Parts: sequence; C-alpha cells; structure tokens
Amino acid sequence: MQVHPSALITGITGQDGAHLAEFLLGRGYVVHGVRLYSATDDTQRLRDILDHPCFHLHIGDLNDGGALARLIRDCAPNEIYNLAAQSHVHASFKVPEATAQINALGPLRLLEAVRVLGREHDIKFYQASSSEMFGNAPAPQNENTPFAPCSPYAAAKLYAYWLVRNYRDAYGMFACNGILFNHESALRGQEFVTQKIARGVAALASDRDAPVLALGNLNSRRDWGDARDYVRGMWMMLQRDTPDDYVLGTGQSHSVRDFVNAAFDAAGFSLTWAGIGVGETARCSRTGRLLVRIDPSLFRPTEVNNLIADATKARTILGWTPETDFQTLVRDMIVAAMDDVSHARRDDHWANGNNARFA
Repeated sequence: MQVHPSALITGITGQDGAHLAEFLLGRGYVVHGVRLYSATDDTQRLRDILDHPCFHLHIGDLNDGGALARLIRDCAPNEIYNLAAQSHVHASFKVPEATAQINALGPLRLLEAVRVLGREHDIKFYQASSSEMFGNAPAPQNENTPFAPCSPYAAAKLYAYWLVRNYRDAYGMFACNGILFNHESALRGQEFVTQKIARGVAALASDRDAPVLALGNLNSRRDWGDARDYVRGMWMMLQRDTPDDYVLGTGQSHSVRDFVNAAFDAAGFSLTWAGIGVGETARCSRTGRLLVRIDPSLFRPTEVNNLIADATKARTILGWTPETDFQTLVRDMIVAAMDDVSHARRDDHWANGNNARFA
C-alpha cells in the first residue's frame, strides 16, 4: 500500500496557500488546509481543488494554541507550512497589536504545539519570512544582510524568524525560514498594489467611466516574481537533509512606476507622465485621458525603498531558479484581471436582464 506524504498549510485561502496546495497535490501529497471560520465563502482561490480526494479543509486560528495542537495531532502531517499572516504592510501600522499576535506569536504557538506533542523530530516546518525584514538595508540582500525592519509587519516577521532559528538550535527541529521577496499572481489579494494596478488597468481598459487609478509612492522598488515559482522553493527547502534559511527572489528590481507602465502596455495603452511629487499624473498618450494620479494617504509612515534579492544560496544548494520574468508576470495578471472584468460585466448584464423580465 502506497503511503502518501502529508502537509498542513496554514493560510490556505491566500495566494500562496492555494498555489502550494495545488503544487503538493500534484506531487501525491495529502493536503490539510487551515482556514479561519468565516460566515462567507472565502475558498474562491481553492475552487479547482476543493473536491480533490486528498484535500481536506479545517477550521483553525493562529491565536488558539490548543486548537493548533489538536489539528497537528489529528492530521499527523510530515510537513507544516505556516503561511498564515496579517500580510499587508500598510495595514500593520493601523493594527500593530493584531499583526504581532498573528505574525509573531502565531508561529510560536505552532512551534510549541509541535514540541509539546513530541513531534519535533518528525515534522518539517516552513515559516514564511519576508524581505520586508531587511527594510532599507543596502541592496542586494541575502541571508547575511543585517535586518532593519521598517514596519510592525516586518518587526513581527523578524520575531518569528528568530524563533524558528531558536527552536531549530534548542530542540533539533527541522525548521526553515523562507525569506521571500515580493511574489505575485492572478490570485493576489486586491489590497496589494500589484493587484490593485492590474484590476484598475483592466477596469480602465473596459470602461471609459472607470475611476482613475490612485497610487502612493511610485518610486518604491521591489523584486517581483511569480508566486508559483516561490511555492516550489518552499517545498524544496523541506526536501533537504538539513534545515536552513534561504532567500528567494529574481535579483531584478522594478519600481511601482515600472509595474504601472508594463500593466498599461499589456492592456494596449501608452502613458505620458507629467508633474512631480503628489501632483504627478499619467495620461493616455493617444487621447490625453487621465489614467493615474497620486493619493498621499497611500504613503506609508516609513517607506522601504529598494529590495533586491541575492538568491545565490538557493540557486547553489536547492537548485532553485525563478522561471517567470517580470513582463510575463505582469501580462499574466492583466490578462486574468481583464477576464474577471469581462465575466463580471456579463454576469451584471444577465442579472439586469433577468430582473427586467420579472419586474
């Protein structure tokens, strides 16, 4: 009888959780996903795997250590991927305590549950760390770059990073930190700037009355990659014989302005930029239509200016390299966003027509 490896994924309803679950199911895993209780359906990203015989959903909460321990006991996973988080940097300034509870103490509860259950030598543990921990440390950043967090989000992630290393050293746990630089996909949450841009561009391309795209700091630079490449890297970390920490990123830096230009280009627009600072705008080069403006409320209290990954260690030891380039990533997100807009308009048309029939 074939024995399938099993994995427990927290944050299963998010971008990375959905991509990782699909990846692991494709490799013969039994996948247990942990989601917060919700009165509304939050499983849209999982719709293609919900009926898979080896996929199981559970209710859980990183604020409840007892529930986490019971889940680990009952699911008996070989691997745990902790992807759950308050994942929005800007929001962490508004809810710093909640961010710390989830992003810092949540991983502690998971690690303690593994230890108390006596599974510290049986379970491999992956912690989703973040390039935001580097803050404004000089680029490029690698595993030896000093951390300088610039937000409550980054500070909480750094606490969890050191916990993982502590539990690895103190208890011999196979625990890894994946220090992932920005990674995107069509499943990215709408609150993130890349998805905000993609959906905003799609709306502007399909509707002349769509609102102008409002953005914050256009000069902030990030190392953007494809989330599907990064979940493969998570898995590769846990397949090694010894645990370690790895930076994953493309090694290329692009500004928010670069992302905006690439997104509009993918939708068939050419932009003309004018003005400086909060007065900067972008218009369609052909028609003069206003497409982009600056909203000062979207600036962070402290800004991280330039993140670029040096993923030499991951390439050398794991054999990991990203497969999707920046232009392809942006184009894929625009295509998906435009498809969503098209479906929504068809649904609205059907609904309005249907209502008219029975008015």
